[in-house]
Amino acid sequence: MQPYFYSVSEFIAMGKHGVFVWSCWAITVGVVLAFILYSRRQRQALIKQLTIQQARQAQRTANTSSPTTK
Repeated sequence: MQPYFYSVSEFIAMGKHGVFVWSCWAITVGVVLAFILYSRRQRQALIKQLTIQQARQAQRTANTSSPTTK
């Protein structure tokens, strides 16, 4: 079995297509990382919003369930 690339520099050059191949890889990895970071921030914001909403509901429940005396 013959190796397709005999050195690391040939592998990086990819037969003069290296610029295209590696830029595609870099763009793909960048987009995936950006999506992961965006998703994490959205998740944190959602958890914060839900915590605030839950606290408001608990406060409303506490205010409406307390007996009022006349």
